[in-house]
Amino acid sequence: MKVGITEVAARAQVSEATVSRVINRRQGVSKKTRDAVEQAMAEVGYERQTQGQLVAVITEFVSNPFFADVAERIESALAPHGLKTVLCPAFPGGVQERDFISALVDKGVAAVVFLSASNTVEGADTETYELLRQRRVPYVGINGEFADGVPTPVFSTDDALAAELAVDHLHRLGHRRIGMASGPAGNQPADRRVRGFLEAMAKRGIEEPERWVVRQSYTVEGGQAAVGPLLALGATAIVAASDYMALGAIRGVRRQGRTVPGDVSVVGYDGSAITEFTDPPLTTVRQPADRLALEVGRSVLALVSNRDVPTGELLFDPELVIRATTGPAPAQPAPARPAPAQPAPEA
Repeated sequence: MKVGITEVAARAQVSEATVSRVINRRQGVSKKTRDAVEQAMAEVGYERQTQGQLVAVITEFVSNPFFADVAERIESALAPHGLKTVLCPAFPGGVQERDFISALVDKGVAAVVFLSASNTVEGADTETYELLRQRRVPYVGINGEFADGVPTPVFSTDDALAAELAVDHLHRLGHRRIGMASGPAGNQPADRRVRGFLEAMAKRGIEEPERWVVRQSYTVEGGQAAVGPLLALGATAIVAASDYMALGAIRGVRRQGRTVPGDVSVVGYDGSAITEFTDPPLTTVRQPADRLALEVGRSVLALVSNRDVPTGELLFDPELVIRATTGPAPAQPAPARPAPAQPAPEA
């Protein structure tokens, strides 16, 4: 005999309407009541219509405090509704990402969140998304639209506005030789930030703004490597595409015998909490992790309950946080100090 919500309601000693709210993960039910209904469903053998209680969060940058913060906030948004997140560290669009998805689909997964994963890669392999659609597993993206072109909820920070905020802040401080340490080409957020940077520079009358952009990896080492070419051009300020790159840029500036912000100002991007405690505290453009995670949570809850949600990309405004790594432009850029000679390798 098929078990329905009537049997669950009787076992939990609540109304059928309350059971329905728990099953559809709607608000307005206390944790104590929700737990009682969940226990009753298990005892009477009630089977949910959704595929499971797990939500996979796919991301490459688990070591980055910003992405860890977003993942944690998504967990906090979903946990009261009986959903549990599983963090899957995977290279965007690679075999590892597909393997995670395949394994979780076989085990039963309610939804997947691509947190700056393959959804950020131009021309990414669509095989993973096709598998999810075939198995009727909903998915959403953060900071990048999907390559398959299928209408899907995506929640992103407005990267063009982020670049405008950084350039405007530095320009007001008197900087005109502003460089950008960007992420790799083909990465949607990096490409958007570059376009926003070029527009912001051109709007302020800076000629040939393209020459002020250096592409590197989203790492401390990438930020440090971008410093040399930018200082060679006479840059007095650097806009970095991530806080990690900004920290690398600061290290690179110091290794050339210059100071931050006395000789070179640096602006980061992401706004993770740790940037408040760096030396000096980092001026950064903060992504709204709290609002992003909240909307992702709402969208996932609606999708796993078979309710319609708006598709397409929803943009969130970032915020400029001014700290101690930016200051007035120097009257004359400091001369570059030659890099120390490297010892010859032993024979």
